[in-house]
Amino acid sequence: MEQLPRKYLTREEMTKRVARFKDLNGFDGGLPDSKMKGCIRTLFNVIGFQPPKGIGEGGVTSPVGAQAAEMAAIKISEGFNLGYCKAKPGNGPEMHNHDTNETFIPMTGTWRASWEDEKGNVDYVDLGPLDVVSFPPGMIRRFENVTKGDPNEEAILMFVIGGDAPRAEFTDDAMARLDKAGAWPVKA
Repeated sequence: MEQLPRKYLTREEMTKRVARFKDLNGFDGGLPDSKMKGCIRTLFNVIGFQPPKGIGEGGVTSPVGAQAAEMAAIKISEGFNLGYCKAKPGNGPEMHNHDTNETFIPMTGTWRASWEDEKGNVDYVDLGPLDVVSFPPGMIRRFENVTKGDPNEEAILMFVIGGDAPRAEFTDDAMARLDKAGAWPVKA
């Protein structure tokens, strides 16, 4: 005997839940490190990512930035979010944290997933296409395109983040680097 409820959608309703990569609008701003050398990237908000509460306080933001958080291709709140990052080699975000799980899956190129231990030491694993790494909530992490070859060829990383309105927060050290570089004013 079936126990889970069923849901029925029309074709028109289902087409609102389809996102074609060629039609996605990417965003390259809205995060504290968006314009920082070595952090330049384009984020594509595919599923979910509604703006979280407390956005803009210090380094707290949506994982995709404020503007992109409002412009999901598939506007749902069903407990997870999915997006893509496109970046040239040597680029990725500063160290940051999430209040939910974050999982990375390279689609093209080689991506380095780094994390910080309790002593502040950084470790990493390099991932190729379709490899997966999953960070639990509260773990300091970052990702970076480390693809060898043409320095102008962008690679694509998929990321999946739990929650309906997840929050991201850049570390104090990351915010200090951004402030020193003039990339993001830190308010006292």
